[in-house]
Amino acid sequence: MFTGIVEELGEVTAVENLGDAARFRLRGPVVTQGARHGDSIAVNGVCLTVVEHEGDEFTADVMAETLKRSSLGVLTAGSRVNLERPTAVGARLGGHIVQGHVDGTGAILDRTPSEHWEIVKISLPADLARYVVEKGSITVDGISLTVVEAGDEHFTVSLIPTTLALTTLGLKQPGDPVNLEVDVVAKYVERLLGDRARGADR
Repeated sequence: MFTGIVEELGEVTAVENLGDAARFRLRGPVVTQGARHGDSIAVNGVCLTVVEHEGDEFTADVMAETLKRSSLGVLTAGSRVNLERPTAVGARLGGHIVQGHVDGTGAILDRTPSEHWEIVKISLPADLARYVVEKGSITVDGISLTVVEAGDEHFTVSLIPTTLALTTLGLKQPGDPVNLEVDVVAKYVERLLGDRARGADR
């Protein structure tokens, strides 16, 4: 489990096409401290498994399904990525519960800068809109954010200077894709209420 608090802005150093998968090599001096084979690291919000680790770099295999359902497929050598290790039991939950299982992708639609923050508008797949509410939580490229405005086809978030400086959202431009993970609690509630309604019908 992750919390959506990005630990560092890492970099893709190599991408190897394996046909039905891809192998990524990534640099992250913070997240590789103590890393071992089999450990999990979230890359732009996607939970990946460490295959190899050497120095401040690690490799991870990404299957075709993940490439299709996330924005990892557009990454190339030199791309910057958000990196986070799983949260430790008993640690502070600084963001919200993040699984690292991307629900879909959106795209940056617009950026409105201000003196002390920036409003970013992001497109929202229709099948995810019901899980996004004002003042609720959403994960964008692995970053735990609070929704400012929730529409049927988009939502907005307000970014402080720290988020802009230390994550990929400071670099993304209109048209760039982002990974989205909605609040898992909302999905469980929907399933439970649906089961209850079906039970009442019976």
